[in-house]
Amino acid sequence: MLKAVILIGGPQKGTRFRPLSFEVPKPLFPVAGVPMLQHHIEACAKVPNMKEILLMGFYQPNEELNRFLFNAQQEFKISIRYLQEYAALGTGGGIYHFRDQIVSGSPEAFYVLNADVCSAFPLAEMLSFQKEHGEPNSFVILGTTANRTQSMNYGCIVENETTKEVLHYVEKPSTFVSDIINCGIYLFTPEIFQHIGAVFQKNQQDMLLEEPTNGWHRAEAIRLEQDIFTALAGQGKLYVYKTLSFWSQIKSAGSAIYASRLYLNQYHTTHPERLATIKEGGPKISGNVYIHPTANIDPTAMLGPNVSIGTGVTIGAGVRVRESIILHGATLQDHCCVLNSIVGWDSTIGKWARVEGTPSDPNPNDPFSKIDSETLFREGKLTPSITILGCNVTIPSEVIILNSIVLPHKDLNRSFKNQIIL
Repeated sequence: MLKAVILIGGPQKGTRFRPLSFEVPKPLFPVAGVPMLQHHIEACAKVPNMKEILLMGFYQPNEELNRFLFNAQQEFKISIRYLQEYAALGTGGGIYHFRDQIVSGSPEAFYVLNADVCSAFPLAEMLSFQKEHGEPNSFVILGTTANRTQSMNYGCIVENETTKEVLHYVEKPSTFVSDIINCGIYLFTPEIFQHIGAVFQKNQQDMLLEEPTNGWHRAEAIRLEQDIFTALAGQGKLYVYKTLSFWSQIKSAGSAIYASRLYLNQYHTTHPERLATIKEGGPKISGNVYIHPTANIDPTAMLGPNVSIGTGVTIGAGVRVRESIILHGATLQDHCCVLNSIVGWDSTIGKWARVEGTPSDPNPNDPFSKIDSETLFREGKLTPSITILGCNVTIPSEVIILNSIVLPHKDLNRSFKNQIIL
């Protein structure tokens, strides 16, 4: 039997996702109409023999997370539990801390997935790859090809081209190492805990020798990538399965729109029922659009491509929405225009207003290009990116909001561009 662990981080993480992560934990932010984590859970639940899915992080268990878990268990008919770390233990420390929970019932292998990636999740393929490559106790990293310059922002993998063994692993190197990058999706056997345990012991030894520091440097804080993979590479234990299907990180709010596009595109094969179609008396649809059944949309509105509309959204006459996410309860009044933006929960956009951002998409001419995790500022100026309205923002009629981030509960009274409105 198999298990899966999804690492969901915690409130100190996801800071690049503000102001959206103020309202909802980042892993529950809706991408292509469903919470980000649901794509992971769906993929895990499809793997034959999957017994249990464990979410791991250091969020306080909250109403929202509990409701999500309850609904997901009902829908996927599989045990899903949340294990809360007492502190940020890193990607390896968390699974080591809860190793008893993972190995109970003795699974022959388990997946580890980072919550902030969007992927086609070729989990079954990784399993059959593991059976064909290396010894029964080998570990598999999902890899993909990036371009030379961008590869240095990720964990880089040097492989043996015939055996697919990982010979060398470097996290975010300062010079070019390899164009194969780590996707943050792994397949381990319980033997991995011996390797993490060895690092844990070593950390404890080091701590005894050092002066007692301010307590952050815990022996249990272990990073899978730097501490484990770097050491395992070249020992015949670690293999890379390269995927050709889509993959992207969801670090910033801008990358959520891109991830939404990738998932909406995948819905043609996995969930055609989630894609809106042109109906008599319905809005005009261009490209891939997700509309929640509770949304109320004027037939003269034009939506798409790459739009998702949340619960209870109201869209007036002649409204144009493209490359955007409209979150639940928002109101788009007549003839407003929303492009490359995320409109927050319960926000209102006035008549004839224009809310527009700059897409942060990868270079479309380079098949291996990834999304750049842009810094918010560049040379003292706000980097043009998608426009984000926090929850409960009101935009008046006939103004333009361009490349701006508006924090929650603001009533704007004029146009803004390239600003963070606090």
